[in-house]
Amino acid sequence: QFVESGGGLVQPGGSLIVSCVASGITFSRVHMGWYRQAPGKPRELVSSITSAGIQDYVVRVKGRFTISRGSAKNTLYLQMNNLTSDDTGVYYCNRRPPYATWGQGTQVTVSS
Repeated sequence: QFVESGGGLVQPGGSLIVSCVASGITFSRVHMGWYRQAPGKPRELVSSITSAGIQDYVVRVKGRFTISRGSAKNTLYLQMNNLTSDDTGVYYCNRRPPYATWGQGTQVTVSS
């Protein structure tokens, strides 16, 4: 199970941190990812982190987003800086590759 939080409305150029708490999995041993679903579009992988802490990002967020595993147990974060309207969407965390069951996601809206 995944529970995402931290979304909201932010102006272009602003920053936001979204969080995810995972349960029912051996979190430290699985590769994790943040996925985004923009309005009318399929869900896509934005960033991932391996069990060893190796990070990966799609080109359009590289240098702006940072994925990390929290010191708190089973917590995943996505720090998002210099946000643009293209970053708007519902953000989900899941394993990479994803399990069939998704959390409710957290809405991020970038707008002036």
